[in-house]
Amino acid sequence: MARKAAIIGGGVIGGGWAARFLLNGWDVQVFDPDPEAERKIAAVLTNARLALPALSDVPMPPEGKLTFHGTIGEAVEGAEYVQESVSERIELKHKVYAQLQQSNPGVLIGSSTSGFKASDLQKGSPAPENIIVAHPFNPVYLLPLSEISGSEKNTPETVEKTVQIMRDIGMFPLVIRNEIDAFLGNRFLEAVWREALWMLKDGIATTEEIDEAIRMGFGLRWGQMGLFETYRIAGGEAGMKHFMAQFGPALKWPWTKLMDVPEFNDELVELVASQSDAQSGQYGIRELERIRDQNLVGFLRVLKERNWGAGKVLREHDERRAAAFHAETDSAPKAAPLVMAHMQVLPGWIDYNGHMTESRYYFANSEAIDAFLRLIGAGMDYVAAGHSFYSAETHIRHLGEARLGDRLRGELQIISADEKRFRSFVWIMKGDECVATVEQLCLHVDSKQGKTVPAAPEVWARLRAVAEAQAGLPLPDGAGRAVGQKK
Repeated sequence: MARKAAIIGGGVIGGGWAARFLLNGWDVQVFDPDPEAERKIAAVLTNARLALPALSDVPMPPEGKLTFHGTIGEAVEGAEYVQESVSERIELKHKVYAQLQQSNPGVLIGSSTSGFKASDLQKGSPAPENIIVAHPFNPVYLLPLSEISGSEKNTPETVEKTVQIMRDIGMFPLVIRNEIDAFLGNRFLEAVWREALWMLKDGIATTEEIDEAIRMGFGLRWGQMGLFETYRIAGGEAGMKHFMAQFGPALKWPWTKLMDVPEFNDELVELVASQSDAQSGQYGIRELERIRDQNLVGFLRVLKERNWGAGKVLREHDERRAAAFHAETDSAPKAAPLVMAHMQVLPGWIDYNGHMTESRYYFANSEAIDAFLRLIGAGMDYVAAGHSFYSAETHIRHLGEARLGDRLRGELQIISADEKRFRSFVWIMKGDECVATVEQLCLHVDSKQGKTVPAAPEVWARLRAVAEAQAGLPLPDGAGRAVGQKK
């Protein structure tokens, strides 16, 4: 049974939370009095469905069910968790919490607030321990950071439960040590924003020039290393102490105006808005969001490949979810094809026709073969010891079409095997439909000598057990065919 989350407030942030929970398999119940809420969340979901799955290397869970409700009480019914994302008005938030706690006593409520402390949110509540800050960054469905900030009234168990829910939907929960207005991220951003407004007001730079300085330079470093790690490198071999000694005195120079605020008036608003229109007005908001998402997916996947920064969060989330799919594969010989892999067609897998591209069919076969090699004890440890099975010949037949989002299954039969080789046949299945078959001959090789040798006795014993269990199966349709041969 799917877990349930309630989303109160369906704007940009609330819609992002809805997408994050839905695509991670939760049912989502939304309350927002805005008559356009369903349309707006549908637009966010469209972008999220294109972007978030592209970060995963295991199939996404089945998408949860999205429902909209006319009252807060209906939306929170049966919910395990509530994410509140209403306007930044403390009296409104208090009113919402009162209704939530009356309708579902004991429910955990996380707030998306950008600045209110948990102790401010908890005032007047009959159960303040169940209200906590869970502050995200936009787009919520892609960026992993969630700042978790509680008060002395929140128990360690409440904090840990919030942290675990964030991890369950692939986020990075950062627990704030002490209550502080605006938390960590917004404190930092406010300083940068304030200085940018002064440079703009004083005619030093335009909105575009300020953005270029960020995205062409230090912004790229911050995305992978943050502030202190970046400056540690700047200190060279002598490290952070050298950096502080060299650049510390600059803190006293009158470079910035961080303690002074430009007057917020119509003139400043018009200056910012007009320059921003000139910079980006040729793009619609949805188009800008898609461009942003595609760029973020690229950045995050690179970090994921290197198991670094936000990419490490993505990899760990994949590993947790992969365990469930591994449990659905076969782990012992049987007199039937072995289910060896579960996959999903991701955005990077499709070609210009919208179909799964040629190389990904070979990849799907490799996923099934790799799982089989692990089953017989010829996984990465075996390879590291100097032996491996090498592909000697492969024949693929395309029988159907796989498209974006399709769930695939790799089923394997061993046609023949001896101590030095095995011949496999893999069906790539989409439900009950076979979209491709891949026949392959693999040779057992001593990697150092570069020649075929018998497999280790324990590996051969496991391979033989599978071959003997499947020996009575009929030869698969299409096995042994060459390209262009009649059926």
